[in-house]
Amino acid sequence: MKHSAFFWFVLPSAVAMLLFIFFPIVSVVVQSLHAAHEQVIIEVENCGPFGCTKATAIDQEATAALREEQPLGRFAGLEIYKDRNHLATAQIGPLWEQSTSIGDFIGKLMNLPFYKALGFTLTFTFVVTPLTIIFGFIIAVAVNSAARAIRGPLIFFSLLPMMVTPLIGSLILFWMVDARGILGTALRWLADDPSLSVKADTGLMWAMLMVYGVWHSAPFAFIVYYAGLQTVNTDTLEAARIDGASRWQQIRHVVIPHLLPLTTFIALMQLMDNFRVFEPIVSFNASAHATSLSWAIYNDLGGETQQLSSAAATSVLTIIGVAILLSPVLIRTYRDYGKAA
Repeated sequence: MKHSAFFWFVLPSAVAMLLFIFFPIVSVVVQSLHAAHEQVIIEVENCGPFGCTKATAIDQEATAALREEQPLGRFAGLEIYKDRNHLATAQIGPLWEQSTSIGDFIGKLMNLPFYKALGFTLTFTFVVTPLTIIFGFIIAVAVNSAARAIRGPLIFFSLLPMMVTPLIGSLILFWMVDARGILGTALRWLADDPSLSVKADTGLMWAMLMVYGVWHSAPFAFIVYYAGLQTVNTDTLEAARIDGASRWQQIRHVVIPHLLPLTTFIALMQLMDNFRVFEPIVSFNASAHATSLSWAIYNDLGGETQQLSSAAATSVLTIIGVAILLSPVLIRTYRDYGKAA
């Protein structure tokens, strides 16, 4: 392709990436370095029949003029990143000194807002992602092995969790684990504990959020693996079968190596998707037990006092976290590509 043709071919995508990815990220980074202006306070003297009293009041005009002059706010540098709601650099040292063990330190660290959200986000990501891959692969192999007459309905029902809107799907599961729901009643019967409540227990709430994550994401892995299974070389499978390979050996030595590039793709997509977990926490009303980085951003942007700088700083830390998570997979993919080239 000529350079001019390549330029015009790539230009629309490059412009879209600049407008909707690069510039918004730059804007968020800039906003994270600025804090909202403090209100201008003035001292007012009120005089009456019984004398004069002094009181403080907000100078609305001066405050409005200051905000109009500097709409981004005052420059704060990395101050917001180091405050208690984020990296809490001033609190970590005393917590370490007061802790009697690493477990005790981690427990106290989880009481800080950012680390509490980060802890659940990482746990959700590293539990849901591999389980999604495993269950998606198992379902794909099972459907591919089924009779052709029933494959269509099986594929349809296997994809239903992905078709349901995340908010609606999590609400359905939330009602099912209620004390009057079918799952909530079953859990109380199995545990032989009439007072057991998923909504009141942090561990059970975390587990239920992860169950929902796997339920919602497994269909994506299934459909990718199922498409990949259609490209497996049947001659290779037939040769392995003739040589006496069992069903498991065929899957282990022929199917899995063939689907390994798809596994990398699914892992990348799921890592990004699970790291921004948000809808289940809102639908389950689980913020008392579990918060994520995306929920922290939503919480900062909501309410009467919108903390734009705090939300921007959390967004930047989330982007850095996603980059760190994806870097091993991307490096391995690059090395494999380099060897192949």
